[in-house]
Amino acid sequence: MSQLDHHVLDIDYQSEADRIAARLREITARQLHRRGLVVAISGGIDSSVSAALAVRALGPDRVFTLILPERDSSDDSAARARILAEHLGVRTETVDIAPALAAIGCYRARDEAVRNTLPEYAEGWKFKIVIDGGTEGRINRFRLVAQSPDSVLHERDLALADYLTIVAATNFKQRIRKTLEYFHADRLNYGVVGTPNRVEYDQGFFVKNGDGSADVKPIAHLYKSQVYGMARHLGLPERVCAAIPTTDTYSLSQGQDEFYFALPYQQMDLALWALNHDRPAGELAIALGITPAQAQAVYDDIRNKRRTTQYLHMAPVLAGDVPELG
Repeated sequence: MSQLDHHVLDIDYQSEADRIAARLREITARQLHRRGLVVAISGGIDSSVSAALAVRALGPDRVFTLILPERDSSDDSAARARILAEHLGVRTETVDIAPALAAIGCYRARDEAVRNTLPEYAEGWKFKIVIDGGTEGRINRFRLVAQSPDSVLHERDLALADYLTIVAATNFKQRIRKTLEYFHADRLNYGVVGTPNRVEYDQGFFVKNGDGSADVKPIAHLYKSQVYGMARHLGLPERVCAAIPTTDTYSLSQGQDEFYFALPYQQMDLALWALNHDRPAGELAIALGITPAQAQAVYDDIRNKRRTTQYLHMAPVLAGDVPELG
């Protein structure tokens, strides 16, 4: 049995890139019966690698990319996305989705729910949601962190109804983006690429019928560390390769581990790999420098998220059989 460290995630990137490219060609032509692929690029590592693999498979002329910022998006995210599109030589279109989101009440519903928890929250403030409790073996709870214009931080526990409303309103962002992706896919007779990595796919870190909706997901089997390795193997721009994972969803900067995952991505990768390969919690504890109880809590949190997000992976459930469609 190999020592539990990050070397267990080592792969042959050349072979894997070639294999994924071959599968993308086969899937696009023979299963989807489409001429090319659409990829929404955020400037993050996952969408960047997905776009690069699509280009490796089909060539730049058959890959169409979208940059879809909104009111809370980081300017740097869009800048990285433009750098990537130029590097890959692909067609790209930028659409500001903020007006659409405002028209359907995304920002209004979200802000009303925030003010239920923090009445003084107003224009000019920034906020994010953070998660707390899972790594200590407790039930996860959600907290609001808001920053006033004078840079003072305010933290409050979120009531369940307000948390759900904020998330539901925020999910508009991913669903509007996906609507635009499928508009261009239909227009071009292309397929839509989904960009989750293995941890996101496994743990349900996506929006149903939003960023979870796609025709093909080329990196859903790759751990986040492997996605970074693939980016460097493919020679993507350093500014993309060095991008720190964020949700790029709330106005206050937010890491994915703050909002959803139990650990930063390097440690989360190793924890998921260890659980998938039946390594005991004590071994994970040594590898991560945490207590056995904390390691067990991480395992429990992974299993709990698998159970509670199973709904996100489900196809529509039919009340009766339609045997002709298998």
